[in-house]
Amino acid sequence: MAKPKPQTPHAENPKADPDPGSNTIKDPQDWTTGEEPMTGAQASYLKTLSEEAKEAFDPNLTKAEASQRIDELQAKTGRGR
Repeated sequence: MAKPKPQTPHAENPKADPDPGSNTIKDPQDWTTGEEPMTGAQASYLKTLSEEAKEAFDPNLTKAEASQRIDELQAKTGRGR
């Protein structure tokens, strides 16, 4: 009869942990691609938020700048939280 494999405890399985660690959330200023142009998804969402907040949309933001602006506008509009 084969010996059963030892079970990995739940706490050691990063897929089972809802907050797997600090590397999942980084400050946009620390992103290695933060100086690249914002993504299409960022631009689309930022345009929607800008319209709702009645603020100007800047299409020339970097990925990092767009992320920070999204956070600001989400706080102002109450979206995304």
